Amino acid sequence: MLRPITLDDTDLIVKWRNNPSVVQNFIFREKFTRQMHENWIHNKVETGQVIQYIVEEKKTERPIGSVYFRDVNELYNSAEFGIFIGEDDARGKGYGKEITSLFVRFGFETLGLHRIQLRLVKGNAAAARTYTSVGFQKEGEFRDMVKLGDEYRTVLFMSILDTDSRD
Repeated sequence: MLRPITLDDTDLIVKWRNNPSVVQNFIFREKFTRQMHENWIHNKVETGQVIQYIVEEKKTERPIGSVYFRDVNELYNSAEFGIFIGEDDARGKGYGKEITSLFVRFGFETLGLHRIQLRLVKGNAAAARTYTSVGFQKEGEFRDMVKLGDEYRTVLFMSILDTDSRD
């Protein structure tokens, strides 16, 4: 299930975004604080630049992660997709694929998006498989685009269009 994110979710988001198993898949890896999340809500979510939801397990309604569109551009009908499962025991259960598929459909059918793009650090094979299975196509790689710790990492770019066939 999905529900809109609120300021009341701040403690959860801070906990999840500082979880090492989540951090390793983000390009932004600085320690995440309450203030950063509150600024995000006020400056991005409340202004419509970001559309973000909390993901809950259907049976228990336990929050397990978040999904969002950022950099929503109404002129080009495009946005960047992001997702993370913050609870370690909720990974590997197919939630990522289900949520990605639902949110992409929401983006096209409800928000009227034409293009949804994403970035991921090369080597995150599970995420790449999920995105490909939903219909995202690899557009390219930017070699050594980011420096994470002491290591340069390649970033993959993928997209899906409302005109692409998908599951």
